[in-house]
Amino acid sequence: MIPIIDSHCHTSTAGILAAPGQPDDSLTRYLARADDAGITTTVIMAPPVGDYADENRVVAGLVRRHPGRFLGYVFVNPVRDRGRVSEIVARARRWGACGIKVHWIDGTITDEVAEVANHYRLPILYDPRGDIATVRRMARAYPDVAWIIPHLSSFADDWKAQSALVDALETMPNLFTDTAGVRYFDILADAVRRAGAHKVLFGSDGPYLHPGVELAKIAALDLTRRDHGLVCGGNLLRLTGRQRNASPKEAQ
Repeated sequence: MIPIIDSHCHTSTAGILAAPGQPDDSLTRYLARADDAGITTTVIMAPPVGDYADENRVVAGLVRRHPGRFLGYVFVNPVRDRGRVSEIVARARRWGACGIKVHWIDGTITDEVAEVANHYRLPILYDPRGDIATVRRMARAYPDVAWIIPHLSSFADDWKAQSALVDALETMPNLFTDTAGVRYFDILADAVRRAGAHKVLFGSDGPYLHPGVELAKIAALDLTRRDHGLVCGGNLLRLTGRQRNASPKEAQ
């Protein structure tokens, strides 16, 4: 059985899916669903809440308590954390952070974040809200940084932006995507066909979305065993440094 790694999950929905006055137990629900789906490891990160100090500590605690179950990304706000990104990431590296997360809701990705990622050899999971021009510019400016663009660039199903990202994936070696929340299946299939399975990572965007439902899309892609291994874990391990020197084929 091929191990399955979910490359994109949050510690909670920040109360969005909780009943009024009730605690947010969305991660507990996610874990039960992930176990049922056969997901063995999850990359965990804060939800997009703007100020990430407390939430990054939650991620650190999960990674430390469950090192075989969770990998962790440190979430940074490119505006609020300006001038402190290196300090934040250095601190996160001590608990094992293996990537940096940035969300458009906090502002456009900055050179500061990219330079820190380059220094620590960490991938950046950047949600650009369909801003492919910025993605292309930053990927060109920082060719040694692995840029993972979730949702094929748009959780809002902007098919033009998603198609434009596929064009970029095909030509830019340091650009990658994840499958989280992608509803236009044919565009996802086109990304694998044109850019290759080594450019695509399985992600669920849990606990907002059901990991079993998101994983079903991977089965529907009808990948070879090798490519399934890349999408469902090998690529994530390679990009986060667990197999940094491995080729796509060796990273299964």
